[in-house]
Amino acid sequence: MEDTQNKHSPIGIFDSGYGGLTVLKEIVKKLPQYDYLYLGDNARAPYGTRSFETVYEYTLESVKRLFNKGCHLVILACNTASAKALRTIQQKDLPIIDPTKRVLGVIRPTTEIIGNYSKTKCVGVLGTSGTISSNSYLIEITKFFPDMEVYQEACPMWVPLVENNEYDKPGADYYIKQNLDNLLKQSKNIDTIILGCTHYPLLINKIKQFLPYELTLLSQGEITANGLSDYLKRHPEMETKCSKGGMIKFYTTGSEENFNSQASKFFGKEVKSKHINL
Repeated sequence: MEDTQNKHSPIGIFDSGYGGLTVLKEIVKKLPQYDYLYLGDNARAPYGTRSFETVYEYTLESVKRLFNKGCHLVILACNTASAKALRTIQQKDLPIIDPTKRVLGVIRPTTEIIGNYSKTKCVGVLGTSGTISSNSYLIEITKFFPDMEVYQEACPMWVPLVENNEYDKPGADYYIKQNLDNLLKQSKNIDTIILGCTHYPLLINKIKQFLPYELTLLSQGEITANGLSDYLKRHPEMETKCSKGGMIKFYTTGSEENFNSQASKFFGKEVKSKHINL
């Protein structure tokens, strides 16, 4: 049953948990006129260590729920979901569910513009184990910039540090320094690092503290917001379907209380969510 009263058609933003709120924050800043519906699958988070099949299954369930809530356009504001589920949903599922609906991710907008930032053509990627093992950044960057060297480092402890409020405390120092050292050991020419997880903007001050020289750090919120703005300009048939009331609704598959208390640090303001079952 489609829940589309009053032709309300928000832009859907999906994440396995809280990190996508850093993306939504930038999208709302760039495009405040639209309605948004955020869905965090907190009950089954984290996705980073789960198999391709499981991430695909969970992501598809969440996308379908957002479609049923009236969304015609859904952004996977989750690197793991973008890496492990997006292509299959776009190619296999959308033609069957509804060929007029669209699902976009956060990896492609970042990889498309990386050439504007790196002078040495040597780029580092920091991400969850799932994102790094998928090689999605490596594949997409090579597609757009075949002569670019890409170095990757999985940071399995970074998301737990953020979610346990250790991201700005001394306890985070060891893990952040270790992962940055591992990445930069791979090449002395790395001049740009992609923060390939939507939690990592909260660690940016710590990351800068342990960089031995000045690098460009790219977080995905602003890039995704610019990419969405450009997409809507290029696709007026989709833009006209998106309702414009400046409303934002938050849903979580987990505890409303937990979501609300954690979400404010990612979104930058108080959040009130509703529980939803998938």
